[in-house]
Parts: sequence; structure tokens; C-alpha cells
Amino acid sequence: MSLVKFRKRPFESLLIPDLLDFNANQLFNDHLWLKKMDEPALNIKEKKDGFEIELAAPGYDKKDFEITIDNGCLNISAKKTISKDEKDENYTRKEFSYSSFERSLELPESIIDEKIKAKYENGILKFNLAKKEEAKKAKPKVIEIS
Repeated sequence: MSLVKFRKRPFESLLIPDLLDFNANQLFNDHLWLKKMDEPALNIKEKKDGFEIELAAPGYDKKDFEITIDNGCLNISAKKTISKDEKDENYTRKEFSYSSFERSLELPESIIDEKIKAKYENGILKFNLAKKEEAKKAKPKVIEIS
């Protein structure tokens, strides 16, 4: 018979098996990790004539977004506040919620800022970024291994 160290850490069993020595408390206390959990998922596809970006942001309306281009960065932010009041002769109920996010993407120099288009549909914010003509014609450089 042998002694086994007892370890009980909150959330650990939800994340990974007990076989690994993992500190779940550190993960949930890490500010950078928590910030990443709040950012919406992003897909970027490069095509011959430009890029397509899809950002998953369900639950927002078109008016909730603010999109700017500043110093070569595409800045996307959204804020939404919902408030509901219910009054009766015996009680008053007030509920509210607030959600927001910010994402910034550094744009390559091959993008035409004036031709960036955005569309919000079914919880997905889609961007089309057109490439400059010289970027469309450029061929990838092949690097030889020595």
C-alpha cells in the first residue's frame, strides 16, 4: 500500500484529467487568459484579390459596433446594454446586463483602406479587404534551405 497526495483544486476536473500537474487556480486568475476568453472568435482567409475576415459576435445589433481604422490598425469594438423594468403594486423588478469587446488587427500595407467593407448578418461581422494591384501580382518568394 502506498500514500497518494490528495489534491483538490476548483475547476481542475472540468479542464483536464488529474494525471497532469496543472494549477487551474493560476489559469483562472491570469488576467490575460480571462481577457482572451472575452474576445470573439476570428477567422481570416486570404484570397487572390484580398482578405475576408469573419468575427463571431452573436447577440449584438449593427448599431452596437464601432469600426475605425487608425495608424494601420482595424479597430472593432461593440457595447450592448439591456435594461428591463417591471412594476406591480406589490413589487418592482429591475434587470440589466452589459457586454462589450474590443479587437484590433494590424493591417498589411497591401490593403486599400478606402475599400474595406463590413456587413453584419446572423451574428457574424464580415469584412472584405481589397489588395492593391501590385500585391495581387506579387509571387511568393521561395527560400532555399542550405
